[in-house]
Amino acid sequence: MLFRSIPGRPGHPACLLALLAFSTAAWGQAPGRDSREVPAPLRQGGSHRDANRTPAQAPREPHRVAERAARPEDTAGAVPNVQQPGEHPLMPTLRWAYDGLRDLEAIEDYSAVLVKRERIGGQVGEYQKMFIKVRHRPFSVYLHFLSPASLRGQEVIYVEGQNDGKMWARGTGVRGVFGTVSLQPDGVIAMQGNRYPITEIGILNLVRRLIEVAEADTKYGECEVKYYQGAKVGDRVSTCIEVVHPVPRRNFRFHLARVFVDDELNLPIRYESYSWPTTPGAEPELIEEYTYLDLKLNVGFTDADFDIRNPNYRF
Repeated sequence: MLFRSIPGRPGHPACLLALLAFSTAAWGQAPGRDSREVPAPLRQGGSHRDANRTPAQAPREPHRVAERAARPEDTAGAVPNVQQPGEHPLMPTLRWAYDGLRDLEAIEDYSAVLVKRERIGGQVGEYQKMFIKVRHRPFSVYLHFLSPASLRGQEVIYVEGQNDGKMWARGTGVRGVFGTVSLQPDGVIAMQGNRYPITEIGILNLVRRLIEVAEADTKYGECEVKYYQGAKVGDRVSTCIEVVHPVPRRNFRFHLARVFVDDELNLPIRYESYSWPTTPGAEPELIEEYTYLDLKLNVGFTDADFDIRNPNYRF
């Protein structure tokens, strides 16, 4: 399967609105399907695109991610898990996050294949897969959708401080009738089918959000934290941080969350969270999941990579 969990654990104008259902969230399965059902595995090696190749050459195959993990260990790869006497179980992870945030902020840019799935309006949507370019200063994003078929070929660009704060979007097929359009990132059209606007996409924003949530959670008890070595995200060896709030409380945003930290890069490359089961004995229900594959750091992107006039794009 595409996403495999830790053993024993459960597996994140009117006509224009209809035609331009762009997916641009920061961080998904069709309604009515079981939340653990995922696409069949496909090859990973040799299918990904180079960061500077044209969107037409982008990969179209899902990647195998979160393949396996060992049982909890006393030491945990990239993430130190030494808890001091009397401190909250999340503090070792927070210390790692604070240190890692400084290193992450020093990264200039990166490319990746982002695979995401989210629950919106009570329904878990399809897996969405997109090639992304992200530059931190000024914050800039380019998206080229690879799947599902209904979104394949759509492109989006957002550059902080440009286009009156709007993003550029271009659809394909019937969606391309209107050409390139400017949309508010948090407007109705851009947010259709998304939990977050494009302004919150990326690993840096993910870490900032996780720190915010963890800091809030440290004010309360009822928190269990485990570390799993040997988790595989694609071909990347990672450490999985698993956080569980056993009892539903208004203070908590999730029942179960996992962060997969790449042991070599010391960066989170996958996040998944689940809400509490709705009935006794049922599995936790997926809230959202985001995976960054084929991550390339400090590529050296220029303004042309985030320009709708780039001849390699289809705006």
